[in-house]
Amino acid sequence: MKSIDSTEPVAVIDIGSNSVRLVVYEGAVRAPISIFNEKILAGLGIDLNETGRLFESGVNRALEAIPRYVSIARSMGAVRIDIVATAAVRDAENGPDFVREIEKRCEIKVKVLTGEEEAHFSGLGVLSGTPEAEGLMGDLGGGSVELVSLKDGSTDKQVSLPIGPLRLEEWQHGDVKEQARFVDAQLSNVKWLSRMKGKDFYVVGGAWRSLAKLHITHSNYPLHVLHHYEMSPEEALYYTDDLSHMTEADLEEDGIKNRRRAVLPYAALLMNRIIKIAQPRKIIFSANGVREGCLYDQLSSKDQKVDPLIDVCDRMPWSVTFGGVDGFRLAKWMDQIFPDNKPQRERLQVAACLLSEIGRLEHPDYRVDHTLARVMRFPFVGITHEERAFVALAVASRYGKSISTNRSRATVNQLMNIRERSLAKATGYAMRLGYALSGGVASNLDAFRIKRGGKKLTLFVQKSHEHLVGEIAATRLKTLAGALNLEPKIMIE
Repeated sequence: MKSIDSTEPVAVIDIGSNSVRLVVYEGAVRAPISIFNEKILAGLGIDLNETGRLFESGVNRALEAIPRYVSIARSMGAVRIDIVATAAVRDAENGPDFVREIEKRCEIKVKVLTGEEEAHFSGLGVLSGTPEAEGLMGDLGGGSVELVSLKDGSTDKQVSLPIGPLRLEEWQHGDVKEQARFVDAQLSNVKWLSRMKGKDFYVVGGAWRSLAKLHITHSNYPLHVLHHYEMSPEEALYYTDDLSHMTEADLEEDGIKNRRRAVLPYAALLMNRIIKIAQPRKIIFSANGVREGCLYDQLSSKDQKVDPLIDVCDRMPWSVTFGGVDGFRLAKWMDQIFPDNKPQRERLQVAACLLSEIGRLEHPDYRVDHTLARVMRFPFVGITHEERAFVALAVASRYGKSISTNRSRATVNQLMNIRERSLAKATGYAMRLGYALSGGVASNLDAFRIKRGGKKLTLFVQKSHEHLVGEIAATRLKTLAGALNLEPKIMIE
């Protein structure tokens, strides 16, 4: 796809075998945030194996929805609208007619992805959100499943198999043993799949995400964020085996939506069979897929290498204080407090500094808890759940020491060990000290430097700014030093 350079909204309309979805993103940037997201379950791939044609009522629903989606995207100022179609449209005999009608009504070219292209863009989507991803990517749609090997920051071997739940449900009429035999036969043709042993399995697709949501609920996991939710292979095998034998009535009791209830047992079975062959180290769910891959492909190679976490934090309006101190400047000022930092933790501290003003306009009584919750649930990519908790606790600690809600405390305690919690708090206390000294004014912050040495944490103050070291700043220096098991000291230069 052609490269674009835009900070104005862009949109992708994804015509899948089961759903048709519009996502409008903030811009063609490294880690774009969705600003509008809507879908309909058209079921274009229903009866495709039997008739060879797109489902008639699904076609009518899609042709009604897609022009509306285009109109919405244009009214939101989208400078580019990509319409992509996947398995059902490319395989149906009336797919070309359907595409021509869309192009006629919308005056936009529709890109019908080949199986290889769909696999490639899905893999790019995972890499856009998890740049270090190595191993296997699986994207389950309604009509097909794409399997891609990820290596050295790019897609490697890839295959698209026509065994999405809409198709297999028709072929085997819900018989789990027959489905398993058919799936195994299809997967046996993917010779490189067994070479994924010991690597991670990155999971994409609506039905598999529904499986993750259900597992989060059943396991009482504290954070309802799907991106980078992880399962061990042992737990995933046990859970998917159990789920593959559930009835729609069983799933209804768990609150699964009607259309998902029909496909979830098969989605679980397919995941189960892939895990048995690939034997991954762990299973990681990705919020990014083919749509994000299409946008990522449009970026320059230079922009693709930008850290997605730092990029999204830096773009937010609170990344710079009213007085001109940006997050990078604050993080640099804090460098000597954490001299033994590893690059990964330093990266999290930079992200926290970029978000350090996020709670400024909250009511003081709720500032810590609201900040913690807001950062914990923010639509970041390029970050694990443990890292997300670190950043959230650090930013919350910039506003105070006490988390008042039991649930928030339990979430932090479950996701991080004591040492990481202590470092996150210390990061927040360091930010809190920086703001107390400077008021967020850049010229004031430059008058102070802080250094860790021996058993002391020393704040060096320029003589001209000695008057800014008041009681509050001294107390916050003491709090920071205590968190690091150091003695506070102030020296005038």
